[in-house]
Amino acid sequence: MRWPWDSDSKNDDDNHNKTSQTISSIFGSSKDRSVSWSDKLNATNWNHELTQTAIMSALLTGTSLFFIGLYKSWLRRVPNVDHIKPQQYRKRSLLGRVTSVGDGDNFRLYHTPGGRLMGWGLFRRVPGEKAQLRDRTIHIRLAGIDAPERAHFGRPAQPYSDAALHWLSDAILHRRVRAYIFRRDQYDRVVAQVYVRGGGLWGLLRRRDVGEEMLRRGLATVYEAKNEQYSEFGGRREEYERVERRAKEKGVGMWGGREDAGLWERVMGLVGWTGRRAGVESPREYKRRMAREEMEGKGKG
Repeated sequence: MRWPWDSDSKNDDDNHNKTSQTISSIFGSSKDRSVSWSDKLNATNWNHELTQTAIMSALLTGTSLFFIGLYKSWLRRVPNVDHIKPQQYRKRSLLGRVTSVGDGDNFRLYHTPGGRLMGWGLFRRVPGEKAQLRDRTIHIRLAGIDAPERAHFGRPAQPYSDAALHWLSDAILHRRVRAYIFRRDQYDRVVAQVYVRGGGLWGLLRRRDVGEEMLRRGLATVYEAKNEQYSEFGGRREEYERVERRAKEKGVGMWGGREDAGLWERVMGLVGWTGRRAGVESPREYKRRMAREEMEGKGKG
């Protein structure tokens, strides 16, 4: 005689068996688990696991050190000359915005590492107030050239000193330039070769050497003194000298005689077409004459 509950009991047993089989297939039986766990521990290649862990740790550490070094060397802002390490001279350049021009061959630069890629000009701004720029700019001296001297220390201004200052201001003031740094001089200026991009599509594609452009316009001379601090040309000395010769031949800028000389004076020979024939002093000659006159004045006194 079949009991009414026999069918349900059998189904429950079948379901229980199926559930047990499913759990066993996933986790294994209690006997299999006790055996397989110890077997797995013994079968694990621990040397391989340790090697993989060591490699991943080394890669993570190396990557971190690389980015830290990249930031310190190239992406950290250099506020002034005191933050430039001696070993960085001749090995790196500084991209920044010119905040002021003090003379025909020097200016102040606010370092903007990374340029627009690092947000400069977008959400990072260069301060505009003098108080905000104090001790936060780098004083740059153009390498390889010497511009006419302006009036200072009781000395009169040299012809074309104002013209050199005006051209340099028009060319770089409030614009981005790249300075290839060479050394630090006795006045805490950084001697550098400086490049700027012009306006328009062609100007954006072509950058100009600021020192070379001043030589081309007769607004500076190739540095003549024996002071090695400024006799830096970045391998372009011959090019600088060639450009200066062309300016003399054309009689442009200071090589054209007096700054206020007119066409009639030049045609009649009252003023030479080239500065050398007209007796125009180079910045070096001017400085030597001023020093000699000052020494003579002290001797008489």
